[in-house]
Amino acid sequence: MWFGTPDNRAAVEVANAAIRNTDNFHWSFIAIFTIIIYIYMTEIKHKNYRGIAAGLSLYMVHWFYEILNAIIGSATGYALWTVSPESTSIILLIGVSWELSMMFAVAGLVLSKLLPEDKDMKILGMNNRVVLAVGNAAFFSLFEVFLASTPAFLWVYPWWGTLPVFITTYIPFFLASFLIYDKPPKTQIRFIGGLAVVNIVLLVVLIPMGVI
Repeated sequence: MWFGTPDNRAAVEVANAAIRNTDNFHWSFIAIFTIIIYIYMTEIKHKNYRGIAAGLSLYMVHWFYEILNAIIGSATGYALWTVSPESTSIILLIGVSWELSMMFAVAGLVLSKLLPEDKDMKILGMNNRVVLAVGNAAFFSLFEVFLASTPAFLWVYPWWGTLPVFITTYIPFFLASFLIYDKPPKTQIRFIGGLAVVNIVLLVVLIPMGVI
């Protein structure tokens, strides 16, 4: 059942028709990708492996959520969130553009630099990793309010907004990123690698089937 407005419905149908369409491709695609590679290569050079693990953990969770959102869109006709084809060089899945995905590729890495070296240090009597995860989740949720007010990004259903995004999306993103930061390398590899395999299998199976 559709709960949104006619304008939302039209925007979603336009976005659905534009998924992985290269008509709007421009060279910023290459520039952004180069910057992301440079950031990660710099962190590898500095042996910031914990930060890299934080970045990749968030990115894997991000992709899992985007796949779920695309599946919801395929099953019901309308995803929870949608990006506009006019705002991007390419839509990867219904709710994520290239530019947005590249931001999430480095979000965990960049914001892990806020983490104190002492993982047991308390902030307001609580574990600093949890406090900073919730704080960053709140910031991203509020910033998404701005994005949703632009033509580039759409919260499709009226009940999907700041609070649901904060609780169900951004808190898990940053908890995964900041908690994996302190884990042993083997645990980091298992988490990142395992979720990467899940994401790749879903993409390889569902895209050719026309599901997402």
